[in-house]
Amino acid sequence: MNQYSLSHLQELEAESIYVIREVAAQFENPVLLFSGGKDSIVCFHLAKKAFWPAKVPFPLMHVDTGHNFSETIDFRDKLIEKSGARLIVASVQKAIDEGKVVEETGVNASRNGLQTSVLLEAIVEHSFDCAMGGARRDEEKARAKERFFSHRDDFGQWDPKNQRPELWNLFNGRKNVGEHFRAFPISNWTEMDIWQYILNEKIELPSLYFSHQRDVFERDGTLLSKTDFIQTKENEIVENRTIRFRTIGDATCTGAVPSEAASIEDIINEVAATRTTERGGRADDKRSEAAMEDRKKEGYF
Repeated sequence: MNQYSLSHLQELEAESIYVIREVAAQFENPVLLFSGGKDSIVCFHLAKKAFWPAKVPFPLMHVDTGHNFSETIDFRDKLIEKSGARLIVASVQKAIDEGKVVEETGVNASRNGLQTSVLLEAIVEHSFDCAMGGARRDEEKARAKERFFSHRDDFGQWDPKNQRPELWNLFNGRKNVGEHFRAFPISNWTEMDIWQYILNEKIELPSLYFSHQRDVFERDGTLLSKTDFIQTKENEIVENRTIRFRTIGDATCTGAVPSEAASIEDIINEVAATRTTERGGRADDKRSEAAMEDRKKEGYF
């Protein structure tokens, strides 16, 4: 290996920065979707590197279900204040109040699916022509089908059978009026890559990712946090356990894992040994075998 060889993390970083710069070059009004999870935090970190010393030239947008963990919102607000980035919040609660979407009822109710129409409305309202995000191909089989540049029609829908080739990392962002794109700068990263990069770059994360005590209960094989958003069933026992979260999203469908991993090094060792996929604890992915693909076709990220 010569002195100019790149490590695999440096290669992934360079690829992602290239994609982010291509988005900025090809589109007039892009946005970075930001959930407060580790992948969107890494994407924002990469965007800052891509345009340093200038500021990130596009806003961040959080599709807020109103059922987020308080730690996520606190971290988001502190990060925005520290970075000086512009944040747009698209509120599911506001859409419910205005009668634009209908909230699910019952013990298994979740607002996660309501994000799609709120996202699409926000894209139209702000005239965004490309929405970037932290989806990765290793997360889920539907996401493995996505290109770096993913075309959406004028209804915001995705057709997995009609995608544009991306030979030699040449991206085609041409679109008709009313259409837009999704872009996935970290498509080729794995969960392990993300954690190793976070360690190398000393990136701060919400405390939810690290081992802590929390009241949880088990439902259909998933450990859910006891919150005001979730109604427990009679046979469900709430107990205080030592857990952490591998993914962060709507509290009603984001599963926890038993864990003693209190540092990034501990998490890397845990990820290396696990045989469960990262989204294995996401209750929303278990609603059907094609749950994610169906939602993506409708406009979900």
